[in-house]
Amino acid sequence: MATMKDVARLAGVSIATVSATVNGSAFVSPELRARVTEAINRLGYAPDGVARSLKKGRTQLIGLIVADITNPFFTELVHVIEAAMQDAGYSVLLCDTDEDFEKERNYLRILQTHRVDGVILAPTGTGDAYQGLKTLSERLPLVLVDRALPDLGLDAATVDSFAGAFEATSHLLDLGHRKVATIIGPRHLAPARDRLNGFRAALEARGLEVRPDFIRSGSFREEEAMAGAQDLLSGADRPSAVFVANNHMMIGVMRAIATLQLNCPKDVSVVGIDDFPWANAFTPRLTVVRQPVEEIGRAAVRLLLARIAGPAPQPVHEVLRPALVIRDSCAPFPLQ
Repeated sequence: MATMKDVARLAGVSIATVSATVNGSAFVSPELRARVTEAINRLGYAPDGVARSLKKGRTQLIGLIVADITNPFFTELVHVIEAAMQDAGYSVLLCDTDEDFEKERNYLRILQTHRVDGVILAPTGTGDAYQGLKTLSERLPLVLVDRALPDLGLDAATVDSFAGAFEATSHLLDLGHRKVATIIGPRHLAPARDRLNGFRAALEARGLEVRPDFIRSGSFREEEAMAGAQDLLSGADRPSAVFVANNHMMIGVMRAIATLQLNCPKDVSVVGIDDFPWANAFTPRLTVVRQPVEEIGRAAVRLLLARIAGPAPQPVHEVLRPALVIRDSCAPFPLQ
């Protein structure tokens, strides 16, 4: 492996000149900089990042732990956060837990061994599993994204999931639907609980009964949502409309409708949470509640950089507002 001394010898300059070129710590003439750069490229020299980080007290690395990289919401979120952190001079170590809490805990340990300067985390576990997270945040800047843990008092950037579910369900009710069902996510996660509560509140605001048999768990997974939707829609007393609590489950519900040879929205109207690239390509085009992913990602980065710069007196929880995007998957009741 090439060393700084090797670069200096090939370029015909001092080690101090190579160091100043690599680190930008002092002026180097264009001629000498070009010679050093050529030598670096020829030798394949790479600075010792660990040694540099020990000198600076920073690695310029942050960890990003997401719950499911195959979910278009998290895919876009990763893109936004990586670009914003790069603009701030940081590189991102990406970890995908696949909604597995044990993987999440292991990734947190690994990121600490890499001496990351901070972590952005979308938690997957139950609230009582995170008692040690508050202590960790006292020595490692930590920001939650998408999923808050309110009892821990940690910085977070999330969406008003209650408002999104309330607006989506209200849209179905405004169209005249009264038999409205929902496919929900894991209830130990704050967004899933908030979306269920928003669904219930919209029905109760119209004086309508919340039917337990019209609430099915899809666990934020396509296959489980498909099974739940098939069960809901195959009986004689089926709902005329369904609110679906995320995009993966939305695909499962649309597959169930096709499998049962029903028509959306002629036989059943559907509205979901999360816009995604294919929502406008489905037939029908899907009505969804769009989450402001770019704003969420930038808020998480802003909060983390503030924590890295120095401890803030109080935790900050930024809650962003979603927006209903009306397309073709909902029709007025009675259905024709």
